[in-house]
This record gives sequence, C-alpha cells and structure tokens, in this order.
Amino acid sequence: MSDVLSFLEDSIPIIWMLLKVVGVFAAVMGLAAVLTWAERKGAALIQDRIGPNRAKIIGNIRLFGIFHLMGDGLKLVFKEDIVPTEVSRRLYWIAPLLAFVPAMMGFAVIPFGQSFDWHGHTFHMSILDPGNGMGMLYTMAIAGLAIYGIFTASWASNNKYSMLSGMRASAHMVSYEIGMVMAVIAIFVQTGGYDPHEVVAAQTGFWNVFGWNVFRQPLGFLVFMVCAFAETNRLPFDFAEGESEIIAGFLTEFGGMKLGFLWLSEYIHMVTASALMVTLYCGGWHVPFVPDPVGLLGPLFGPALTFAVFATKLLFFCWVFIWVRWTLPRFRYDQLMSLGWKVMFPLGLANLLFCAWLIYSRVA
Repeated sequence: MSDVLSFLEDSIPIIWMLLKVVGVFAAVMGLAAVLTWAERKGAALIQDRIGPNRAKIIGNIRLFGIFHLMGDGLKLVFKEDIVPTEVSRRLYWIAPLLAFVPAMMGFAVIPFGQSFDWHGHTFHMSILDPGNGMGMLYTMAIAGLAIYGIFTASWASNNKYSMLSGMRASAHMVSYEIGMVMAVIAIFVQTGGYDPHEVVAAQTGFWNVFGWNVFRQPLGFLVFMVCAFAETNRLPFDFAEGESEIIAGFLTEFGGMKLGFLWLSEYIHMVTASALMVTLYCGGWHVPFVPDPVGLLGPLFGPALTFAVFATKLLFFCWVFIWVRWTLPRFRYDQLMSLGWKVMFPLGLANLLFCAWLIYSRVA
C-alpha cells in the first residue's frame, strides 16, 4: 500500500502537466469556436441586426443562436473534400497544420493563474514552468512561424489571388513584427527578465493597479496592440484575405476541415494575442487590490479566482478584436506599409529608448 501511495505521490507532477495540457487545449479550442459565434453576434449588434438566432435542438430553445456552432462544425466535417487538380497536393494538406499547430503552441508559457503549493508540491498555472530558460522569447518565436502556414497555403493553391495573399501577408508580417518586438523588449528592460511569471509579478501589489504596464508604458501598449491586429490578420489589416480585393486570399482553394483548421487558427491567434496583452500590460492574473489571492483564499479558491480574473481580461480583449473589425474599414495597402515602417517602427524604437533611459537614470 505504501508503494502505491508513493507512486501516486511521485506521479502528481506528471498528472498535473497532463491536466494543464488537455485543459488549455480544450479551453483555447472551445473559446476559438465560441468566438466565431461572438463574431456574428457582435457584427449584428454593431450593425443593429439580430444575427444568428434560428438554430435550435429541443423545442424552441435557441440560446441566442449558439447552436449555429454545431451546425458550422458538422458542415465542415461532412462537407465534400474537393482538391483542385492544379494544387501542390503535399503542401496543400500540410498548410492547415502549419497554421494550426503554431497557433496552439504559442499559449504554452502564458501564466493563466497564480502558482500555489499543495502537499509539498508547487503547481504552476502555465504549461511550461517558470525558469525554463525560454520565457516570452518562446512565444515571440512561435508567433513568427504563423506566416509559414499562410504562405504555404498560398503557394500550394497555385492561384494568383492566393499568391498575392501570401506576398501581402509576408510583407506586413515583417513590417509589424519589428514594432511588436521592440514593445516587448521594453517590457523586458523594465522588468529585468523575460519570464512571463516575472512580468506578472512586477505588476502585482495592493495599490499596484496603476503599476500595470498599460499605465507605465501606454505608448508601448498602443504599438503592441496595433501590431497584434496586423499579426493576426484582423481588420483593418486583413490584407491576406481581403474579400473585396482578392476573393478570400489564401483560403480561396480550401474547403471542409482544412478550411476549418485555417479559420480556427485565426481565432486561436486572436486568443493568444489577447493573452499576451493581458500578461504583458494588464497584470496577467493579478486581482486588483488583492496582492496574494492564494494566501488569502487558500490553494483551491485562490487559483480559481486568479484564473477567473485572467479569463475576464482575456475575453475583454477578444471583444476588442471583434469590435474593431466591425467598426473600422480596411486600410489601403500602401497605408498599411507606411503605418508599419513610418509610425509603428519609430514609436516602438522611441518607447524602447525612453524606457532604457529611465532605467539607466535610476541606476546611475
């Protein structure tokens, strides 16, 4: 009996890791699916329409059209998988996975709650534990891989509109990644480290609500947020799709579940970008005026409260993505490139230099 208890005790970290991986995967996938419904209802709200509300399962229970999600999923699963004759077949099958997998991997280092101790074990509320040597550098590197899915889909389609989409996506990804990286480096300089747990810890404290980086670095937050819209191919920067210009861009030749994976990838990127804004600029899981929720509420209710606060902030930024999409028109392509190189890049550099000067003046 003692051997069994000892084995179970030693297996707790492995079980906790499996629970985190499965839980985060299910939560992000579920949220991405729900956001497709929220996109429609949000558009209807902004345009003074009703939106999807007809789907029902039992009686007249409609639940604001939430059952449309099931209809969309079933349609994509059972839709005939038509493969155009002129596509590059191997790349055509690989492209949706190249877009989907990096989108899911980017969430691995995000702390979605406060760490806690229980029965001699420390449980971290992130898939990768702090001190792994990668920190936010991992997320930025994974975010850079997203372009390969789009460009591979464009190239494999062998379609002039898709190819134009891939070139647009590559150009604006390069343009806006520089400004985003500079905004993130300014956070690292201010925090003194690049581990996301350290970034969140630097923003906590009873009276430290105004110590959130959104108040310390408002210019950096603005740069990061604008670049996040470009990185996720959301309006007003959705030039990779551009329905009114290039049909649907890299999505044109895809259907069935391959199209479903590409669609989900966009919303998963939106979730990850929202999580990054919460972590870097809005205190992460920090509960305002409660510096130590675990110490106050215990190892059960404390982490649950921090997770709920993190999820609330995350959903707010997801709504901002939807709100902006149905409020602002698409830029011209020359305006996009001009904004990236002539505005976001100088502002990101100025914010970084100013932050470095403040740190140097304190040390000196």
